[in-house]
Amino acid sequence: MVSSALDTGLADGSVAAGQRAAHLAPRPKSVVDTGLRISLLCDLIEKYLYTSGILTLPALSQRSALAGRIVEDVLGFLRQEGRVEVRRPGPDEGSLRYALTERGRESAQDALMRSGYLGAAPVPLEAYCEVVRRQSVHERMVTRELMRAAFSDVVLEPDMLDRLGPALNSGKAIFVYGQAGTGKTYITQRLSRLVGDTILVPHAIAVGDTTIQIFDPAVHIAVEAPTPGVLLDDGHDPRLALCRRPLVLTGGELVPEMLEVQFDPMTRLYRAPLQLKATNGMLIIDDLGRQRVPPKVVLNRWIVPMEEGRDYLSLPTGQNFTALFDLILVFSTNLKPGDLADEAFLRRIGYKIEFETLTPHQYHEIWRQVCEQHGLAYDRTTCQSVIDRLHRSAGIPLLPCHPRDLIDMALDHAAYLGAGDELQFEALEWAWKNYFVPLGR
Repeated sequence: MVSSALDTGLADGSVAAGQRAAHLAPRPKSVVDTGLRISLLCDLIEKYLYTSGILTLPALSQRSALAGRIVEDVLGFLRQEGRVEVRRPGPDEGSLRYALTERGRESAQDALMRSGYLGAAPVPLEAYCEVVRRQSVHERMVTRELMRAAFSDVVLEPDMLDRLGPALNSGKAIFVYGQAGTGKTYITQRLSRLVGDTILVPHAIAVGDTTIQIFDPAVHIAVEAPTPGVLLDDGHDPRLALCRRPLVLTGGELVPEMLEVQFDPMTRLYRAPLQLKATNGMLIIDDLGRQRVPPKVVLNRWIVPMEEGRDYLSLPTGQNFTALFDLILVFSTNLKPGDLADEAFLRRIGYKIEFETLTPHQYHEIWRQVCEQHGLAYDRTTCQSVIDRLHRSAGIPLLPCHPRDLIDMALDHAAYLGAGDELQFEALEWAWKNYFVPLGR
């Protein structure tokens, strides 16, 4: 599963974000400014026309995310090659229309066989790396005040916040561990609030003549920016979308292939690996040790990127390229670190943070919060009875997930019996018996 960033709102206004984006990636004014070969642009225009039929200049400009003047130059080249012809405007249109010739159709078919990509024009790899460098996630500084504000509604020890904050600032990978239910996944996802400003994400990048799709709506949350004006200097390069910093979460389904450029033979699309989608944001490897491959295989994949700040990737064609490794990498596991990696590898990870079980006071506080969410009165005696008569008698530690799960199930039981919303210990005891599975049977 891949999860998108938490919906926390923007750290800055859209106007200011748009101005920074325009400074970071100004709109190209010519074919040369795009950094792309004319052959790649021709392939893209031909594929638009092949799949959609006759199109106007504004329509081609919108699909390619290129200024009309650039598209005109590409169309002019295609007309000289005899691959595109001009049609008269339609009855309700004021723009000339363009269509493929027979030679153009053959050329477009060849282009589609090489790549099925039909999105916005890609950004050259070199230009993309420069944008990544200038909007690095490691340029943001997290302070104690920011940590307190981000977790003001979460029951968490101040000491834990004071460990997580410096870990975020370090630029090093973070290894969090502890038994299931201690809140590792929830807390690490919530850390994304502290790097929640906007960045530019390309729809695709070009590695030579190969286009790799980067933008993923399941990961990248686009934000509104001021609409570019008619002038070529207005706004940022629309080949890049203004988005929140991404959060990518992957768990037991992770396989090594997901960390390399993937080619789909059906759609003929090249798709970016998870870490490239998470660039300038956060990547959480959850449930480490539960993957179908040995944990050392997963961990060893990151040794070079962590040390060099670069990721060495390959295309299915055999071509190699390098991308910046700019993200906050978090490993999360229910297992002991020593059971997953040797001491040499663990030394490369700067921060190893253990999530422990709750104190009774913390358990009460979470119980109170859950009651408030359900519109229930918090009864300290009832909560203490759950701790004393259920948890302690069964030897089950106090975990952050227990109050929510037990109260939800108790309310399900009460609704079934028509007993209203009052939280009774008997209903909680019923929930307990249905929640926990006896071990060793």
